[in-house]
Amino acid sequence: MTAVPTLIFDCDGVLADTERHGHLPAFNQAFEEFGIPVHWSETDYAEKVLIGGGKERMLRALHEEVVQTSEAVPTGAEARRELVARLHWRKTAIYTALVERGALPARPGIARIAEDALAAGWTLAVASTSAEASVRAVLTHAVGSSLAERVAVFAGDRVASKKPAPDIYLLALAELGVSADDVIVIEDSRNGLRAAHSAGLRTVVTVSSYTVDENFAEAQLVVTSLGDQPPGEPARVLADQGSLRLGAFLTLDDLATILHREIGPVHGTTTPKSVTPPPSTLQETP
Repeated sequence: MTAVPTLIFDCDGVLADTERHGHLPAFNQAFEEFGIPVHWSETDYAEKVLIGGGKERMLRALHEEVVQTSEAVPTGAEARRELVARLHWRKTAIYTALVERGALPARPGIARIAEDALAAGWTLAVASTSAEASVRAVLTHAVGSSLAERVAVFAGDRVASKKPAPDIYLLALAELGVSADDVIVIEDSRNGLRAAHSAGLRTVVTVSSYTVDENFAEAQLVVTSLGDQPPGEPARVLADQGSLRLGAFLTLDDLATILHREIGPVHGTTTPKSVTPPPSTLQETP
């Protein structure tokens, strides 16, 4: 193990607020192109994001009522899974194109923190069970191609169980060769926080549009965003387990301070079910 500090970002909702303006319209466009009578409103999608996995969300959407009313949806379970795989491939392409067009701006402070951390010799990674193509597109857009090349990405089908299971974080710890004591995570959702906490990791939460009202009791710090230098968007503290005196934006020194705090009891699984499972057609998200 190494004592080098490590910062791990989640992707969706952390690097960019991707759900409302990225994943949702991409899902709906894919449904429309395939002739499937499903269209999620923003209210609908607030419930769908609680389902871990984009393919899982799609499969759940193709319920018996849709099968009975649409010739585009096969009745057999295996054929339906194959349809979902093709549907999700198209959805990912639509989403990636949105990112590349600049439709999903990075959240405040992401590029600044990434640059500062790399300059200080920290290890940087992204741990997300979203499709890897989607994660890399968002990461590159958020921090720039030169910084993105120096960030490890753990995404897609690498683990058997998605967040809130800790598998993706335990995989990152194992492959990076780092101890949980040297890692701090930035998440935006209750499921992500549970995953990080169950892996024994200190976590900062930056709430996003779909998660602002969730329970973040285990987080070391909860903020509205990481904030940017004036005149950019300031960070506002929503909850803090310590006595951090946050200025207009979260700094690398602030993260280092949080990294040395005691962490509360860890609840849940501490060993991943599998970090190299057989390929599955239903293990990429969103």
